[in-house]
Amino acid sequence: MKKTVLREYARLIVRCGVNVQKGQEVLIYADLDQPEFVQMVVEEAYKAKAQKVIVEWSYQPLQKIHTRCQSVKTLGAVEEWQKARLQHYVDVVPARIHLISEDPDGLKGVNMEKQAKARKLRYPIVKPYNDKLENRDQWCIAAVPGAAWAKKVFPGMRTSVAMEKLWEAILSTSRVTEDSEKAWREHNADLKARCDYLNGLGIRSLHYTAGNGTDLTVGMIPEAIFCGGGETSLQGVYFNPNIPTEECFISPMRGKAEGIVYATKPLSYQGQLIENFSIRFEGGKAVEAKAEKGEALLNTMLSMDEGAAYLGECALVPQKSPIAESGLLFYETLFDENAACHLAMGMGFADTIRDHQNKTLEECRKLGINDSMIHVDFMIGCDTMNIDAICADGKVVPVFRAGNWAF
Repeated sequence: MKKTVLREYARLIVRCGVNVQKGQEVLIYADLDQPEFVQMVVEEAYKAKAQKVIVEWSYQPLQKIHTRCQSVKTLGAVEEWQKARLQHYVDVVPARIHLISEDPDGLKGVNMEKQAKARKLRYPIVKPYNDKLENRDQWCIAAVPGAAWAKKVFPGMRTSVAMEKLWEAILSTSRVTEDSEKAWREHNADLKARCDYLNGLGIRSLHYTAGNGTDLTVGMIPEAIFCGGGETSLQGVYFNPNIPTEECFISPMRGKAEGIVYATKPLSYQGQLIENFSIRFEGGKAVEAKAEKGEALLNTMLSMDEGAAYLGECALVPQKSPIAESGLLFYETLFDENAACHLAMGMGFADTIRDHQNKTLEECRKLGINDSMIHVDFMIGCDTMNIDAICADGKVVPVFRAGNWAF
């Protein structure tokens, strides 16, 4: 891939993604697959007048070794120096960039029960720090090709060819053009217009049906609104948290979901795949989960904490979108969730509450925003999906027909 194109992508992530501010610290989380591109992102962050840029590397084989060799207590420990670092982040509010490239099957065989127990030990310690940063910071998740990931998406090809093909897919669906920022301004305007229409309907519930057996009704929070594209932090900085994105999303009312939903794409969770699964809800809670592959992992995910079995997000994505029309299965949630309507188990978004800027996080949660240590998206959209909005005045308004917008 041409370096000029990659440089434009790095600039997009820094300027349009997290929108680094002068004097701000920047954190970059990356795997070991693309050090040269990470270097470009670091350089672009400094061009944007970042005060300091820190890169934290991860490597799945090491994660497997640590999980195998350390005790649950050691894996779940949060040392004093780590608490001090978290407090530093609360104090300085850095911009966070997550560059995804990991192998969708990279943690296959790892002891997931052990990892889950360790996460449960860490969570109550790190949660207060995370809550203090909620909606204050800018963050952006973007992707770069990894060799194993590329071979998963393009099996049978030489690694170099698969890597180039994955680069092409990432850049095209991320709207990397000669003027990427203009393309994103236009895209954000379109998403905002759709959200404005949905927010004007007074939706009280969404009814999902599809030819695969999905029949699910999800209740909405009266004070909640649909959001999409860029958003503004409590610090007043506009940023794009996901590159790419095609969704209009809302956080539903905790405890208001009835029926069954079938996933239409595999879910890569904690480095392992869950395939051909369904979840049944009663009283808003997932009471039954079945999967052809990864059923035990799916149920582990849904039992991570009390909120893990409740919905945190409903997102609307048409089949007529760049990622869906590419015909590719990325095996990566960032892309696959933007190819189809999806739901998320776990934590909801406080910034979907109208006038959230003048409310506390606790007030938003009392209105019905779910709280959890997880937020896991899974795809449910297909070309037979219909979605109806049941509005406050009793009207039923078509929102989706045959997998696409009905307006």
